[in-house]
Amino acid sequence: MQGNYAAVDIIARKQAGRSLTSEEISWFVKGSVAGTIPDYQISALLMAVYFRGMSLRETRDLTASMIASGKRLTLRSIQDYKVDKHSTGGVGDKISLILGPLVASLGVHVPMVSGRALRHTGGTLDKLESIPGFRTNLTPRAFERVVRQVGIAIVGQTDEIAPADRKFYAIRDVTSTVACPPLMASSILSKKIASGSDAVVFDIKSGSGAFIKNARDASNLARLLIKVGRMLGLRATAILTRMDEPLGYCIGNAIEVRETIEVLKGKWVPDLIDVTMALGAEMLLLARKVKGRNRAYELLRQELLSGRALAKFREMVRAQGGDPRIVDEPERLPLSPSRMRLVAPVSGYITEIDAYEVGRIATMLGAGRMRKEDSVDHSVGIELLRKRGDKVRRGEAIALIYARNRREGRRFTDLLKEAIMISGKRPSTLRTVIGKVTSRGIEHLPLP
Repeated sequence: MQGNYAAVDIIARKQAGRSLTSEEISWFVKGSVAGTIPDYQISALLMAVYFRGMSLRETRDLTASMIASGKRLTLRSIQDYKVDKHSTGGVGDKISLILGPLVASLGVHVPMVSGRALRHTGGTLDKLESIPGFRTNLTPRAFERVVRQVGIAIVGQTDEIAPADRKFYAIRDVTSTVACPPLMASSILSKKIASGSDAVVFDIKSGSGAFIKNARDASNLARLLIKVGRMLGLRATAILTRMDEPLGYCIGNAIEVRETIEVLKGKWVPDLIDVTMALGAEMLLLARKVKGRNRAYELLRQELLSGRALAKFREMVRAQGGDPRIVDEPERLPLSPSRMRLVAPVSGYITEIDAYEVGRIATMLGAGRMRKEDSVDHSVGIELLRKRGDKVRRGEAIALIYARNRREGRRFTDLLKEAIMISGKRPSTLRTVIGKVTSRGIEHLPLP
């Protein structure tokens, strides 16, 4: 196959709904990384896949080609089982910052390759980079050393790890082809497998603040990830969680690190704890550290309350060049001094906090990116003072806006008011963890 003609031919075949061969997929991925296939043709193929889909075999071949586009880390010096976690993206989702150190403190090695803010959702790397000095761009050798010595490292995707995914991911973001199961699966799996993980627990989110809006589609993506992962030698499980309301109380970067530290110091935030425990139990089971979920819950709870997980977080921060003093002095984190209060316009119960709208407002504040080249302001964000089901009185403060200036603060406070619904009737209780995805359906999990 020579020149652009072959690329046009491959695009046309997928537009017609036909399957691509393993050789065609490999050729297209190689050409995309080499620069011989231009971005507009990559965009055309991604759009064709978005509408026409891919078979299980095609998705496996795409994932394998993306892995082969760069180096595959083996982490040979770490003999124990290596388990990672991946979230499909949410609002206020600081679970990795809590979960990783918690599981690592129980002896599991956690090599975590994370992402940045994408549209209305936050990015783990952006949150960590709000810690003065914290480096997410470790070399592969340094990454392996920190995982071996500390038990956990959280880094970004380097040029050497699945470079085809970096290329495709950036184009998907600006062509509205993010929420496509085969493209999501190949992107997620190529990074995880290439970074040296033996097993992965997937946090698959559904709801207004997720890229996948309903639980049925989210379950299908989970099963696809598990199947393709298994075909490529990766053990995986998936937990389905709600993303209709932001996770925790804080949405931003530095402000989410502050909340992470509070939880690691023993603050019991129900939705954060629920998700952390469900995912943590799966990681311990995959690493063969426990034989049952209840025992896993017990160990995780003890570790969290003992302060050892907090110590592991501090150790990770220090090992990756960050200032460990932020653990005891969170005021060292960059938080904007310009703060506006949102007060309840009426008395009643909070019945809804629209995660998508809250994420969009946080992004406009500067906490995320409208375009991939945008910079992130680590100091801005939103702090919820009340959550769904809480009773409020008229005039009571229900949220704080951390803005660049008072003018922006007033503007975004007005927008946030529209995202929070209050009525006279208390809403029903909804658990954040929906259940574990299995081949037979959704297995409901016991409360931690």
